[in-house]
Amino acid sequence: MAPSLPPSGQEVLDALPVAALLLAPVIGEHGALQDAFYVARNASARAYAASRFPPGSVPPWAGPVPLFERFPSLAGTAVSRMLADALRLRTPQGPEMVEWVMNTRSGPVRINEEVRVAPCGDHVLLTWERGDRLHMASAAQRLVRTCWAEWNLGDHGVEPSRGFRQVLGLADDIAVPALLDLATAATPDSLPALYQTLYDVILRKYTAECELRLSSNSERTFRMVAEPVRIAPGGLVWAVRAVFIDVTSDRRRREAAQHSASEARREHERVEAVAEIADVLREAVLPHFQDELDAFGLEAAAVYRPDARLVGVGGDWYKARELPDGRLLIALGDARGHGLEAATLMAKLRYALAGLAYTEEPVERLTQWLNEVACADGDESTATAVIARYHPECSLLRWTCAGHPRPVLVRGGRATQLPAPDGGPGISLGVLPDVTYTAAETPLEVDDIVLMYSDGLIERRPTDPDQDMHRFLEAAEHCCAEAAPDAGQAGLQNYVERLVARLDGPHRTDDATLLALRRIGTR
Repeated sequence: MAPSLPPSGQEVLDALPVAALLLAPVIGEHGALQDAFYVARNASARAYAASRFPPGSVPPWAGPVPLFERFPSLAGTAVSRMLADALRLRTPQGPEMVEWVMNTRSGPVRINEEVRVAPCGDHVLLTWERGDRLHMASAAQRLVRTCWAEWNLGDHGVEPSRGFRQVLGLADDIAVPALLDLATAATPDSLPALYQTLYDVILRKYTAECELRLSSNSERTFRMVAEPVRIAPGGLVWAVRAVFIDVTSDRRRREAAQHSASEARREHERVEAVAEIADVLREAVLPHFQDELDAFGLEAAAVYRPDARLVGVGGDWYKARELPDGRLLIALGDARGHGLEAATLMAKLRYALAGLAYTEEPVERLTQWLNEVACADGDESTATAVIARYHPECSLLRWTCAGHPRPVLVRGGRATQLPAPDGGPGISLGVLPDVTYTAAETPLEVDDIVLMYSDGLIERRPTDPDQDMHRFLEAAEHCCAEAAPDAGQAGLQNYVERLVARLDGPHRTDDATLLALRRIGTR
């Protein structure tokens, strides 16, 4: 039987598993490559063109045509250099990633392929494979900082992914570490977990993982997930396949979250402890009124609203106490600042006033002495206060004002602010020593209500103080018109709570206190 004829050049081209073009180079006068005629293509190239370009968008091929005339964008890519080097050096070139744009009748089409060029007699063979998968795999490794490798236990060979060096931070001139070399490359604190992982994978044939840091890139932390590779099920482990995931950012976020949670727990415990102290302190210094003032022909009710942003107690205080001379001490003040510091100053002044009042001196003298106490306590110990003594035998309220809002009188449903003492209100406590104060006198009629309050109840920044006072007087009258205060302490308490609720709100930035006294008769 006669031997068969050798296959034609076209048949050889069509047998190639990759797309291929046969090119005839065009050499210029000085031996430089000017162009290359596109003389033949194989079946894979035709199938590629059919899949990549819309039907009818590329003119049909009718014979040899200059490559860069048919595909102008290729001239600016690595293909020109690869063609020239293949002819000059007579050696294959590539593979190299080549990206270019093909203008078609339907619009531009982006091409991204892995190209090889090889000399073929007087011609050049240009082949290409779809490079987008390799390119995307490399990009994915870079974006999510993940790479992988497979170590052969028989010959100690290693097959890393394309992004292996970049992700792990290995220099280009350093060989990819063999499996046992990982121990040398790892930081000492990573070794116990690495050894346990390799033991589980190689000897116990488990999939295992550990955290790993490399000496060359110790600020990064990787999670290594490894599995055994076996030729036959149940057989020996021939290789170890592992994925490395950079978890540095996750670990830092986790550590930051744990630190924040720990700080939040400590702060919560501190706030709870301070709140507990505040509750005890508030109960100790802010009295509750029932019927204890009936003997003086008075009823009293109070509402205290701490600044919710702080610890539940502040510098506001009030007091109503019988004195040895049969009269009644009444006071309301506001110590400078917030929180426990203000509460401490408030307690000092409140108890100092209680002791001073036993001297039976008039309220002018008590206010002067309390100012000296505040001045002696330090530059920061300032406060405002209204200090009054009620004379039940003549239903007279004598009061001084030390930088505090003046009381309001509600009579017959009309609310008015009491006029200031002669010479005007005195300055705040603790500002200057040796200050004298004068007292105002307010006779009370049956059913008169005197309202003493802290500025936190009425101030609304940035409004004008006169507007704040007008709003307060209007609210006091409105609550009376809405429902006149019932007889008894409970009726007065209901009135002041409705008044505070009308004035209170999210705009408040300080403690708010309201103390109400109602004359019910004479003793």
